[in-house]
Amino acid sequence: MPALNVEFSERELADLRQIAKERGTSMKALVREAAAADIARHRALKEGAETFRAFFTAHAEEFAAAFPEDEALPARGEAA
Repeated sequence: MPALNVEFSERELADLRQIAKERGTSMKALVREAAAADIARHRALKEGAETFRAFFTAHAEEFAAAFPEDEALPARGEAA
């Protein structure tokens, strides 16, 4: 399995040791769990943004009718 060396300050390392001890786990497991949780969060946010964009695009006319004040003003020389 690929590995990654990560550097921490002395304070961060001490905090990680303490947290791992309190949770009854290893530092390696603690750091891996934190990284895996952040990866899952990133994927969920990305998927949510894509879902929102698709929904907004599919309903653009409805949004424009419901919120006409939010529609962009036409550029100079363009017809309204």
